Amino acid sequence: MASLVDRHTGFVAELRRAGLPVSVAEGLDAVRAVRAVDLLDRESLRAAYAATVVKRPQHRATFDTLFDLWFPAAVGDGAGAARDPERPARTVDDDGRPVPAALDPRVQRRREELADLLLSGDDAGLRRFARLAVAEYGRTPGQESWFSSGVLSALSPETLMARLLEAVLTGRERGGMAERVARRTFRDRIARFSGLVAGEVRRRIAEDTGVERTARIAVRPRWNGSTSPARPAPRWRRCAARCIRWRASWRPGSCRGSGTGGGALDFRRTVRASLASGGVPLTTHHRPRRPHRPELVVLCDASDSVSAFAHFTLLLTFALREQFSKVRAFAFIDATDEITKYFAPGADVTGAMTRLAAEADLVWITGRSNYGHAFKVFDDRYRDAVTPRTSLLILGDARSNYGELSLPIVRSMVDRARHAYWLNPEPRAQWDTGDSAASRYGELLPMYECRNLTQLTAFIEELA
Repeated sequence: MASLVDRHTGFVAELRRAGLPVSVAEGLDAVRAVRAVDLLDRESLRAAYAATVVKRPQHRATFDTLFDLWFPAAVGDGAGAARDPERPARTVDDDGRPVPAALDPRVQRRREELADLLLSGDDAGLRRFARLAVAEYGRTPGQESWFSSGVLSALSPETLMARLLEAVLTGRERGGMAERVARRTFRDRIARFSGLVAGEVRRRIAEDTGVERTARIAVRPRWNGSTSPARPAPRWRRCAARCIRWRASWRPGSCRGSGTGGGALDFRRTVRASLASGGVPLTTHHRPRRPHRPELVVLCDASDSVSAFAHFTLLLTFALREQFSKVRAFAFIDATDEITKYFAPGADVTGAMTRLAAEADLVWITGRSNYGHAFKVFDDRYRDAVTPRTSLLILGDARSNYGELSLPIVRSMVDRARHAYWLNPEPRAQWDTGDSAASRYGELLPMYECRNLTQLTAFIEELA
């Protein structure tokens, strides 16, 4: 019983760390609900916890991920997934290297099994198969850990789509409603399989390295400046207030003297007034100043390598959205999409982030950072966003996986903008290591290290 109590306590604590607002009373309600269900029925246990600790639909995905880690469906290989450890899952050639999946009869047999499961929609069978597939293909080349890309690369479930459609559309006209429905159904089942593989990989890693450490990697907590998923914390409010001074420093008239005239000289009114003093312009008249409407464009790296920083940048975008009259926000991985609509005034931050993750078109091919292509997409689609009235703010680690950088495009963006700045979440000592192009981008616009609210505050005060 002590083990179950410890697991419950750790699970609730991890939910809180991930940003779910679980009170002490709700934790006790969960204990009472657990006592009323069969502990051997895992889905009933999941439902009991969800009914007592999950308040919003956008929290459910995080809850399910953590529940699967703290209350796993299997241990080790799991029932029905055992295989001979001496027999490799892949056929090898004379040099001991794995045969390509397309030529490996063992892999092809597994693909046939997967196709049958996708065709039948057997979720329980798909879960068992995912466990088996991870056991066979989920090890890293050096056997140090587990990864899902090896499974998906070997079995390549997306390439089964044509076979699946052929099986269900035999004798029917192609291209109609039936094909669209079938394609959507199989796409959902393939996505389900990919999710099961990812969950199984997380379970294996948790067994090797500990559930707490795996949970912290699998579910990134919101930026530490946030105490509530619904709105920024007081420290964020103070940072947002400093943005008002930052905004004031961008006004074109702010460097002029604060005389009574203010704007440009009104020559006609000045001459007319000088007639009363014999033509001597004792009093000058100025046209009213035309207030500058500050515009801000934010480009935010949303890739996995900076996932914690992405939460920070999105919260920063939310704060700026409330302070500036016009803010356009864009997120990118290897493609770029505008995310301004998700941060409308009064929007819930958690809901905005959930919608962004589900709807924003940020992936081109690989889903890995490609700054060069992301900047190209931005320049092609949203070139008009950067004007002489615009201040440009780029947030990211400047790591492009050794891909292109599109430096001429960035230079043209900086030249068009009124101001341009880059906030980099990595320590300055790590800039220009590996695939970092920090200095190359830093030659085009000022780059600042910004990893926490203290550095953000110092950056804003320096500009103001």
